[in-house]
Amino acid sequence: MPDKHDLHSEFPEYKEQIHQLKQHNNHFAVLFSRYHEIDHEIHRIEQGSEVCSDDYLEQQKLQRLHLKDDLYQMIKAAEATA
Repeated sequence: MPDKHDLHSEFPEYKEQIHQLKQHNNHFAVLFSRYHEIDHEIHRIEQGSEVCSDDYLEQQKLQRLHLKDDLYQMIKAAEATA
């Protein structure tokens, strides 16, 4: 079973900050939504529910990683100003 990579699993200590940012920061909310779309797609591919090339899967994983980095930086910036 593939690991879950949703942001709440990745950063449980920032649950409240994630919730606040989703509510009050439109850019964060858009990136958050995109991150979860990609994460769910990767999960379906890894479970065999969807078929794609290995290159496409790696590209999606890389995009998820970049989004996670961007979201984490936004969480840390929000924490610093709180």
